[in-house]
Amino acid sequence: MLKIVLASQSPRRKKLLSQLGLTFDVKPSTCEEIITSNNPVEVVSSLSLQKAEEVSSRCANSLVIGSDTIVVLDGQILGKPENERNAIDMLNSLSGRQHSVFTGVALVTTNGQAEVVKSHTFVEETIVTFSELSIPEIESYVAGGSPMDKAGSYGIQDDWGSVFVEKIEGDFYNVVGFPLNRFYREMKEFEPQVFTT
Repeated sequence: MLKIVLASQSPRRKKLLSQLGLTFDVKPSTCEEIITSNNPVEVVSSLSLQKAEEVSSRCANSLVIGSDTIVVLDGQILGKPENERNAIDMLNSLSGRQHSVFTGVALVTTNGQAEVVKSHTFVEETIVTFSELSIPEIESYVAGGSPMDKAGSYGIQDDWGSVFVEKIEGDFYNVVGFPLNRFYREMKEFEPQVFTT
């Protein structure tokens, strides 16, 4: 039986994966993330695979899951904020606008020598619309510290981050950081024994 390993230290991804009833280890990637494209799909595909492959080299007989999420506004990729000022600027730019959230997921299976046997990546996009936000609202949210570890400087699952979102088109969990529905469907093709009922 394959061991399942989540190559991410994100508490949100850990919680979401747990919702599926899977037993897994958490082994965050230590790789230096290298971005060689401005295309959002290519970026999250590459970064998720880099993470999964780095961790897979330490995990024999395993299914390693890597993931990466970015926010894209007007073709510009918004990652995690560098500081509070950066977070405020990001949220101000998202105010009253529509943006996309892309999450890439990489699935890597290893053999007994921790060699990659097969791999697969997929990307999910969700479109998010923000209401108009006032500067005091943004500053109050940022002061609480919640945006600092999140792409685009907000969490749709947060107490206050949730009220910024007017509507979404697509998978809610993708915006949280892991597209559960798509993952389940892809896994049934990639390693069907993981979800045998």
